[in-house]
Amino acid sequence: MEDSKFWSDVSQKIMKEVHQTITPLVGEKEAGEIVKMGADGTPTKLIDLVAEEKVVDVLEGVERPLILVSEEIGRINIGSGSPEVIFVVDPLDGTSNAVKNIPAYGISLAIAKINDMDRSMTIQDIEMGFVKNFATGDIYQAIKGGGAGLNGQDISTSTLTDISRSSIGAYIYRADMEKVDKICKMIRRMRIMGSVAIELCYVADGTYDAFMDIRGNLRIVDIAAAKLIIEEAAGIVTDEYGQPLNGKLNVLDRTSIIASGNSKFHQEMIRLIGGI
Repeated sequence: MEDSKFWSDVSQKIMKEVHQTITPLVGEKEAGEIVKMGADGTPTKLIDLVAEEKVVDVLEGVERPLILVSEEIGRINIGSGSPEVIFVVDPLDGTSNAVKNIPAYGISLAIAKINDMDRSMTIQDIEMGFVKNFATGDIYQAIKGGGAGLNGQDISTSTLTDISRSSIGAYIYRADMEKVDKICKMIRRMRIMGSVAIELCYVADGTYDAFMDIRGNLRIVDIAAAKLIIEEAAGIVTDEYGQPLNGKLNVLDRTSIIASGNSKFHQEMIRLIGGI
């Protein structure tokens, strides 16, 4: 990606400053106060708003035209002139964890170069992705075609093919429990942490063998960065039917997701939930 070093530096600054800004609120009752309705139609808590305002503040200081797509504010233009890139941001993934000081919450930043304003850009256009777990300080990142890393070290996905020995992450609230039960009967263990971006990155570094959210209600904003990180770590990301994700870069598009380390494992998961 052109200017990748520049946009990487901007992303690092955003992650650092958002982390510093929200830290005094973590574990505090006031952090969970609902202050408005977000552009995605869900309630915005105080800690979400504080995180997003810092993202906007940093991007306004860049002095280069861009588009920001963010969970609470929606889509806005920053700077004058034709936008160069789109930043797709979830300023605080795992809000409930942050409010309760459960150590799994962070930020997701995805960047796409704007080449053709005459078409709607999709998650397939993402060229850079960053996810930081604020609770641990871990930073996952990827550049399209350049591999994926954790804290500067190369990472790769699990090579496990035996689903009976697997550890997977999931988001199952209001999911089809019949499908979930089919998976639970086959795997060794399931983890539910409440931070999709971070848990998807656990697929990228092999901590999880797979992750699933089959509700069909997962925001593109939440997964735009982690999808690229998994794929650059040699993993596979599809919807529950095995189809490529192609959601538009906005706060309203939703999807299901299956992410895993290799094709054999992936196909078996989809078969178990009835996707094929």
